Amino acid sequence: MKNGKLKKLITLATVVASTFALVACGSSSSDDSKGSDSSAKKDSGTVYRTLDEIKKDGTINIGVFSDKNPFGYVDENGEYQGYDVYFANRIGKDLGVKVNFVSTEAANRIEYLQTGKVDLILANFTVTDERAEEVDFALPYMNVALGVVSPDSNVITTLDNWNADDQMIVISGTTAETYLTKEYPDIPLQKYDSYATAKNALENGNGVAWANDNTEVIAFAKQNSGYTVGIPSLGSQDTIAPAVSKGNTTLLDRINDEIKSLGEESFFHKDYEETLVDTYGLDYEDELVVEGGEANA
Repeated sequence: MKNGKLKKLITLATVVASTFALVACGSSSSDDSKGSDSSAKKDSGTVYRTLDEIKKDGTINIGVFSDKNPFGYVDENGEYQGYDVYFANRIGKDLGVKVNFVSTEAANRIEYLQTGKVDLILANFTVTDERAEEVDFALPYMNVALGVVSPDSNVITTLDNWNADDQMIVISGTTAETYLTKEYPDIPLQKYDSYATAKNALENGNGVAWANDNTEVIAFAKQNSGYTVGIPSLGSQDTIAPAVSKGNTTLLDRINDEIKSLGEESFFHKDYEETLVDTYGLDYEDELVVEGGEANA
């Protein structure tokens, strides 16, 4: 009897142990699966919020410049102003959400999108093939080329026969840096991280000239006496457009629809007249403004 009871107890204990083992294995497998899904999502690089998620949260994070007057800057009251900011506020209004402005530099525009720090970039972002491999550009809203500004005492009108001892000021992450590195590799570049530091460098004589978007160097020369844009157009004519994270099609489609709709009311001409006319005057308006996403219109 005792031996029979002992055998039954051993059998029961074996069954119970096996059951717990199976349950434990099942739990472990479930946890591993969740971990794999999370890693896959992270590894895929899809760090963004869809249009529905933005609307649900009630806020859209838009990357803009904070030191690039008159396109994106912070005024004396601590408020964001400028051509890009004017557009950003209209997007927020039409989406029915609050706009949270995130200060960005030229070099981290792509990074901020890829890491989900911003939903949208409106920071004088020139469309290039290289950038289009990493982000998705919407329709354009402005024309742009490169330009070069220099002191009146030594106006630079050509990049040919460059003095090897002279340095050209550029901002890291801009099309000016990319263009000069490729087309004029013999020109020494003095690189800065922000527009403010690049401007200070030119004013302090750290370089003989500053190459950047022609809209920016024209604005600088108009706002600061003693400087001339000796090269108003360098390289090809390009466009500026909003950008979203790669694959964020719902937000991209909504921004494209917004740009087309705004074109029907000549919104970007109004934007220009509110934010840029004091700097450029009316002569540049039709040359710079793009309505409805049609750059050649």
